[in-house]
Amino acid sequence: MTHTEVGDAYAAGASRIGGPGQVLRPDDVVAFIRGRLDDADVDGRSVCVVVPDATRSCPLPLLLSAVHGSLYGRVSRLTVLIALGTHAAMDEAALAAHLGHPPGRASEVYPGVTVLNHEFWTPGTFAHVGTIPAARLAELSGGMLRQEVPVRLNRAVVEHDVTLIAGPVFPHEVVGFSGGNKYLFPGVGGQDVIDVSHWLGALITSAEIIGTRGITPVRALIDDAAALVPGRRLALCVVVRPGGQQLCAASFGTPEAAWAVAADIAAHTHVRYLDAPVRRVLSLVPGKYADLWTGAKGFYKVEPVVADGGQVVLYAPHIREVSVMHPHIAEIGYHCRDYFLAQWDRFAGMPWGDLAHSTHLRGAGSYDPALGERFRVTVTLATGIPADVVRAVNLGHGTPRRRAVHDARSAGRRTITPAAPGTGAGRAGRRVLRRGAGASIRRCGTAGSRRARTTTRPRPR
Repeated sequence: MTHTEVGDAYAAGASRIGGPGQVLRPDDVVAFIRGRLDDADVDGRSVCVVVPDATRSCPLPLLLSAVHGSLYGRVSRLTVLIALGTHAAMDEAALAAHLGHPPGRASEVYPGVTVLNHEFWTPGTFAHVGTIPAARLAELSGGMLRQEVPVRLNRAVVEHDVTLIAGPVFPHEVVGFSGGNKYLFPGVGGQDVIDVSHWLGALITSAEIIGTRGITPVRALIDDAAALVPGRRLALCVVVRPGGQQLCAASFGTPEAAWAVAADIAAHTHVRYLDAPVRRVLSLVPGKYADLWTGAKGFYKVEPVVADGGQVVLYAPHIREVSVMHPHIAEIGYHCRDYFLAQWDRFAGMPWGDLAHSTHLRGAGSYDPALGERFRVTVTLATGIPADVVRAVNLGHGTPRRRAVHDARSAGRRTITPAAPGTGAGRAGRRVLRRGAGASIRRCGTAGSRRARTTTRPRPR
């Protein structure tokens, strides 16, 4: 399996404002969006705006108000579709906070707009738009997977003339960098593409793919699925500065071109290199992640910077459940990739997306039928999940003590802030993906002076 570098020609169809290290003023962001959309040929057409849910961080009210200001009164119909993927639905209070309007009064801020959750749990939500051939999947997976992949999509997208994707781009554990067409698949896509894309990413491994620039095999699969979507597709991709809601860049164009521009900026903004691996990482998972399924991002972001035999402690006393939406994970538990491959007849019928999540949180390892699993690093949960539940899913348990966090901070240990929603590293300099609004990472000990092993490639020269 290989990935393709993105050249200037690929990104030529996008315009941009800002760049690495810059701070965009809100007025400039609005002017950029209005200028691009005012020139777009959308008059009299219906437009579906696909936006992320609250697990993705960006100044969405600013973006959405600019989009609404340009399109309201020009288009025949305007719908905002929340790309949940398989996350829990957002209720009215959550939507109000996310989109920037008083609860129950969306029409006052966004008149003429219909807001919809992606109801993936309802079969009637989806429309079939085509099929990815088995030969293409085999090509992308290096022959590891060979099957047709039905492509289903929320029919709200299909039933509008124009789809506008609006959201941030961050390093990501499944696809390399999030954003662009990923808000369609898996954001508002059917289970087939979700399962195959996530398992393909798991076969490559999270540590290998996260933060990889260019067209990874999973990105290529998602782009192939998006090419089957009828109507015109546009994208507004933004890059958030680490640690806040300010933007350093925005790009507009086709989803492929706008994403390529933003991903390059995100790589400079959210990827950080360490000269040596660390023995122990205390990962402070923010309250926005309600269960381990989403809070596991606190591990994805730092796995590549941990030394062999090291430990990651996920500190999240607010998390009390393994998964709200994926009950199978309690039965599957958390295991390395080779554990599943060695027993594929046993696990092939399980949801592949759940298997992928399992491997992403357990990290790299090996499996022998006689000796069992061996893991590269230890994963310990300092959460509100009961100890017996934690051990039953094959993870370590620790008591969440605020004193441990206080002591780490008092000792002056360096804080590493990885990028939502992913982390990665490179072979000649360990790479940490800084996050705009995710897990705060504290380096609790180094593994010596040798240069750190990375997940994808050497430190850029």
